[in-house]
Amino acid sequence: MAAVTGLKIGEVSKQTGVAVGGLRYYESLGLIQSARGDNSYRYYPPETVRQVQFIKKAQALGFSLDDIGEVLTVHHQGDVPCEFVQELLQGKIQQLEAQISEMVVFKAELERYRDRWAANHPHPQPGDICPLIEAIPLTAPA
Repeated sequence: MAAVTGLKIGEVSKQTGVAVGGLRYYESLGLIQSARGDNSYRYYPPETVRQVQFIKKAQALGFSLDDIGEVLTVHHQGDVPCEFVQELLQGKIQQLEAQISEMVVFKAELERYRDRWAANHPHPQPGDICPLIEAIPLTAPA
């Protein structure tokens, strides 16, 4: 059997700042690959450091590990995945716009409660935890 060479997991961890457990997790998801040596150690090819750095940068942009796996699959098929990345990014932007709209509505609801509570001080009943919150219907008005 030929000797397997490459970087040990600790070396990849040190060069990338990703914990050994994180690297094992990436490997379990198929984001990086290793070969086992006769000594049962994992050996990673040198390009693994660059792949892990790519994964970290993509995560910083808000891409999920599933998204990153799809991007890497396109790359491993020999294609440049930049167009696919732009599509994913556009989807993330639309998702954020929807979340921002929901948050603006929620903020307005909270402000209405705050203002109503400032004007009205309900009297606690026996067993009440906080009458301000307990007076709110479970399906809060929009």
